[in-house]
Amino acid sequence: MWKIERDGHYFKIYDKKKNLVGYFAPEYGNIYPEEKADEIIDQMHKRHDKIASGYLMIPMLKFGIFDGRDMHLDYLARQLDDVKTRLDYWIDFISGRGMNQYKITVSHTDSDMLSITLRIVLSPPVELEKNAVQNQVGKILDPLQALGLL
Repeated sequence: MWKIERDGHYFKIYDKKKNLVGYFAPEYGNIYPEEKADEIIDQMHKRHDKIASGYLMIPMLKFGIFDGRDMHLDYLARQLDDVKTRLDYWIDFISGRGMNQYKITVSHTDSDMLSITLRIVLSPPVELEKNAVQNQVGKILDPLQALGLL
């Protein structure tokens, strides 16, 4: 259902309609010398080295209120109720999976949306190979989609 494509040091994630859903950035470990990072990371991918963790960056909450249009109070109340409901789903999802390392920011592409970056621990470590990474990312995205959070 998900498709990933490598783009430099990270992967872009697409849904079945080919919409960009998010990004996965593997943790490559300490790379030395730093000035050869691109070359070393390329070699890691070619050898299908294993990674033990990475960062999944996806949209979290869309408010629908910061786009500059006029609103009525009932619309604002509905939007805030919806955001609260979705936030509760996020809280349950994150706490239910013991994901205690994350960062929430305003989306860089939409100031009416929050994005979340989740640190994903891969146990056992996963090869830097498209299908292996795609499978691991899907294990997070599938339940999020089932909850209506993507």
